[in-house]
Amino acid sequence: MNRKFNRAEGTVVISREILDMAPWTEWVPLLSADPPPSPGVYLARQGAGVPGVYVGVGAGACQGGGLRGRLRRYTSGKALASGLGEGIFDRALANREWLSERLAEVESGRPMRAVQWGRAALVWVDLWVCWALTENGEEALALERRVLAVPGVDWWNRAGRGGH
Repeated sequence: MNRKFNRAEGTVVISREILDMAPWTEWVPLLSADPPPSPGVYLARQGAGVPGVYVGVGAGACQGGGLRGRLRRYTSGKALASGLGEGIFDRALANREWLSERLAEVESGRPMRAVQWGRAALVWVDLWVCWALTENGEEALALERRVLAVPGVDWWNRAGRGGH
């Protein structure tokens, strides 16, 4: 098994193989995360005590501020159709309760804009993140590929184990 969920403590241990790949930060809620504007890789998980679900990269200035820029695209609700945003939104749309709440808003004359739906999906999914910094964008992309290549992890990434 690549990861172990300790139900008694509510903690997750990502595989030793992934932990040994880089110096990862502590897990923090995505909505309050403040990574540096440096290149690096982030891991995301749904909730405070569940296995990782997504691996992403903030490769540097070309992507709008490295990790900080990348994660802020998600917290703004503006990244519905890219990577992690798509994974979040797909799961929200498949959840009857979340979708019923959105439908009730429409029926009561309070429809939200797409960005607001994205933000509502992000709040609902309760993502937590940790990250590892790299020297440059190329190293970030290489680390992302190595993490995605670890067998037995069911990542939300649409690219699967192939990376970007």
